[in-house]
Amino acid sequence: MNTKKLSILFLCGWYPSRVLPNNGDFIQRHAEAVSLLHDVSVLHIISDASLKKNIEVVTQKVNGVQTNIAYLKPSKNPVVKTYRFLKAFFTLLSKIEKIDFVHVNKLYPFGLFALFLKWFRKKSFLISEHWTGYHQPLSKNISKTEIFLSKIISKNASFICPVSKDLQKSMSMLNFKGNYNVVPNVVDTNLFIPKENTSSKFTILHISNMLEEHKNVSGIITAFSSFKKQITNTELILIGENSKKYKSQTDALKISNSIQFIDHIPHYKVITYLQKSSVFVLFSNYENLPCVILESFSCGTPVISTNVGGISEFFPKDFGYLISPKNENELVEKLLDMYTNPIKNKTKMHEYAKANFSYLQVATTFSNLYFKIVH
Repeated sequence: MNTKKLSILFLCGWYPSRVLPNNGDFIQRHAEAVSLLHDVSVLHIISDASLKKNIEVVTQKVNGVQTNIAYLKPSKNPVVKTYRFLKAFFTLLSKIEKIDFVHVNKLYPFGLFALFLKWFRKKSFLISEHWTGYHQPLSKNISKTEIFLSKIISKNASFICPVSKDLQKSMSMLNFKGNYNVVPNVVDTNLFIPKENTSSKFTILHISNMLEEHKNVSGIITAFSSFKKQITNTELILIGENSKKYKSQTDALKISNSIQFIDHIPHYKVITYLQKSSVFVLFSNYENLPCVILESFSCGTPVISTNVGGISEFFPKDFGYLISPKNENELVEKLLDMYTNPIKNKTKMHEYAKANFSYLQVATTFSNLYFKIVH
């Protein structure tokens, strides 16, 4: 392995900030992983409605990553908006002393900055992609202008690194040509570790953004109601922003006393809930590669998930069950299977996560790609 340290610029369309503290936290974890082997600087720009001046720049070192964020005063005037955006970009760029390689996160629009750096500063770039919006039918909402520009960006990238082959397929269908190399999301396998679950209660855990169209939380609740009629010693924990919005449904089903509604929690607190749960459930209508499934594996907690997106690519068959979307009967059936025949291979699950999603493993994968271009 090449031990030379490179200066990597992470150009981020999404990234945690004071406006959206959890937006793109999976990108932040990629940056922190790469920082184990290289010097990483993040460049991110976001509007802030509370801002009095036009632009505010905040630069700080966060978990080993030099984080440069520009906050913009919003404007409805597209010319003013574009001017502030460009001014913020060049202001942040001037603060970054050295760039050996550019790592774009979310192809559009920050890939346009990568094109500038390639054409005018001779800096090569790769693209990490996580966006579910490239999948059908969601991709129909992408404008023709964005598709056109995204094709140019893709063509100029040294590598395109979607988090799954399924996402690669969707991007290819949009005619985004490039040198594809799948790199999955990361898990801090030093923190997400197995612990013996001593609870006698069968605990079902769901963590998400609680968006119904995406995560089908109401489907989980309906299935849980049916499951509880057969297995009374059980509880459902729902963790996510505004999870209580589903309480009217649980009240109607008379199961609210068996459900914990927990608002969004810091990422490190997720660990304890995963460790104490009997099973993690994701009932999404579409996905790419959810970090929380990988984190569940790392904690040795089995998973029941819908077979959507790239989930099946990283889902060993003895780690849980993959089911059809919207099929509540199948979810109940697999919950009963999990209750009757618990999956007990915590160490194997953790070792799998460590081998595939640990910070060092993912950092090494990216590093090898960088060095194929930077000599």
